[in-house]
Amino acid sequence: MPVIKPRTRGKRVVRHIVRLDQENNETLHAYAEFIAEPTDYVLNQLVDSVLGKDREFVAWRERHPGSFVPESVPRTRNGAGASQSGAGSSHVPATRDGGPAPTAGKEPQPRPS
Repeated sequence: MPVIKPRTRGKRVVRHIVRLDQENNETLHAYAEFIAEPTDYVLNQLVDSVLGKDREFVAWRERHPGSFVPESVPRTRNGAGASQSGAGSSHVPATRDGGPAPTAGKEPQPRPS
């Protein structure tokens, strides 16, 4: 019997890009196939079931009810993020390959002809 229950409708979802260990990625996709649900549903259920049982974390969240989601960086049409470094922000923009994004304010290097 699957640990993760069938999907319920009506929840608001947001996009979140994540990097997984190769083995966890394989396990995630295999489990999603096993229960015939998408991988994002499996991840949401894991967060609900595992973190929801952590009594210390649940008590901490009751004392800290605010959002901990970093502010998103506005994107331009070419996909580059605008420079918005807030005080105390630990969010570091990254490129698609996971490397650090170019530092804002630096002049672009000319392309070789």
